[in-house]
Amino acid sequence: MSLLRIQTATPETAAIRLNPADNVAIARVPLSRGQQVRICAEDISVAEPIPVGHKVAIQAIRAGGAVIRYGAFIGKASRDIARGAHVHSHNLAFEGVPVREEMPEHEIAPAVYPRGIPVFLGYSRPDGRAGTRNYIAIAAASNCAAHTVELIAASFASGELPDGIDGVVAFPHGEGCGHSAGPDTRQLHRVIAGVLDHPNVGAGLLVGLGCEVNQVSEYFPDSSLRSGLFTGMTLQSSGGTNATVEAGVREVKRLIESLVASGGAARVPVPASKIVLGLNCGGSDSFSGISANPALGVCSDMLAAIGATSVLAETTEIFGAEHLLLRRARNRAVAEKLLEYVHAYHRYLRQFGGSVDDNPSPGNKQGGLTNIAEKSLGAVAKSGTSPLMAVFDYAERIDTAGFVFMNTPGYDPVSLTGLAAGGVNLIAFTTGRGSAIGFPTVPVFKISTNTATFENMRDNIDLNAGRIMDGETTVEQVGREIFAELLKVASGRRTASEILGHREF
Repeated sequence: MSLLRIQTATPETAAIRLNPADNVAIARVPLSRGQQVRICAEDISVAEPIPVGHKVAIQAIRAGGAVIRYGAFIGKASRDIARGAHVHSHNLAFEGVPVREEMPEHEIAPAVYPRGIPVFLGYSRPDGRAGTRNYIAIAAASNCAAHTVELIAASFASGELPDGIDGVVAFPHGEGCGHSAGPDTRQLHRVIAGVLDHPNVGAGLLVGLGCEVNQVSEYFPDSSLRSGLFTGMTLQSSGGTNATVEAGVREVKRLIESLVASGGAARVPVPASKIVLGLNCGGSDSFSGISANPALGVCSDMLAAIGATSVLAETTEIFGAEHLLLRRARNRAVAEKLLEYVHAYHRYLRQFGGSVDDNPSPGNKQGGLTNIAEKSLGAVAKSGTSPLMAVFDYAERIDTAGFVFMNTPGYDPVSLTGLAAGGVNLIAFTTGRGSAIGFPTVPVFKISTNTATFENMRDNIDLNAGRIMDGETTVEQVGREIFAELLKVASGRRTASEILGHREF
């Protein structure tokens, strides 16, 4: 069964050429041998069966010739490709992804934001941020306390919580005990501090064993976490697992009482400029760069225009398209910081003899994406067209309005964790093949690139951008719809991943 809903297609609608410079088009429906495709009033006879989402050559390409999609180079023909032939891994060679260091020459002036921007009903935090949810978070300082934090959170699974408290959630993990001091330890500290002191978390508890490298006391040296609403304990000082669970349950109840008493459990009108939206994709297909991603880019630009923040991530999925972001950088310093993270990944890969083209995944390729250059050109469409105002390392606190970038891997659970630890209070996640991921404290809003995935995984998907491919609406209209829907989610409407209970960390 095709992942894209099979519809009757005319020669004009059977395939899509995205840019006048392209020498390939994308099959909107499965194409059969001898079928006619019309591109710019010129008929092309399909030479062989071509799966939906895959590329058809709209002109002959000689061996060694450039294959162009999105008006950009995505590789070279590894052999002669006939007009009407299927273009994919069997005849398209990956040529590597050279970094084109196109640095900005001038500083982009800060934006002037309009008055009368939309509002949502959220939770106002003392540090000026705003939550879209109100959780009590219980985090493990190390693997040694992971089971204990799960037991504490489980104690509240069946009990009723006061209005305005969305739940008690655990953050167990397998790190923090035997680390050596250095970048890994600092990164772990950023992640744990970030998921605790988060706008969607009203109060939190940090639990350690007591003798691990990642010490609980290091999180509370200068009251950087909100005073009175965040605290810590260890198993060794509390008397072991059972005693710590009992003490932890008492402490969480106290934190809830304090939060309610302080007014922190009531939603209030908050300007939409307080939205910090993480942009992510997973299970991408060839339509990601045509429907869902550019529509999300429209939403990203709308957020930037009102002083909110949108955060593109997944450094490994901008390879081959980084020049597009460099051109938009606020200044040279921002561009150089982005480029250094790209260079760092290349150095990392060389240690293991890896290639940037190890990504796309098998599912991406089945969906029509041949190599990382093609995938990246579609992935960066999520960022819209706004200037790149800042670049952040993994899990760093995001403190800049407008469009920004975070250095994360392309692996979805790890990327979402970095975004969340950086302070995003919403995540928009585009998918072509389908995804079921969520996060414990941040709503993950799923957008499908095609109608068949939306219908096939209806319980997991919130919005169908495949209507663009079906000819029912436009990229601009879906982008505005995403913006409106995210305001509703920010005000408390649950996403599909929340309803299903997905809490990947």
